[in-house]
Amino acid sequence: MKGVQGNFAAQARVFGHDAVAISADANPIANTEDRGVCLYIGTGGSITVTMESGNTVTFQNVPDGHFLPILVTHFTGGTASDVLAIY
Repeated sequence: MKGVQGNFAAQARVFGHDAVAISADANPIANTEDRGVCLYIGTGGSITVTMESGNTVTFQNVPDGHFLPILVTHFTGGTASDVLAIY
């Protein structure tokens, strides 16, 4: 993609190749040591995550069936459920 340069973290990812159901936990999401995952929210609500940068943030009012195009390493809480990690 035009303008994308640099290290592994700067490489664009356009397609997910796997998805696994996850639930809120203090532990890292599996296989996020080098790269975070995007999220699919099946049943909406709030969701607290740790971003790939290490910052923790809560997204409020995420609707049902919504993709969050962010890179996260932890899903630590919230009212959202049926969450999938997209690798």
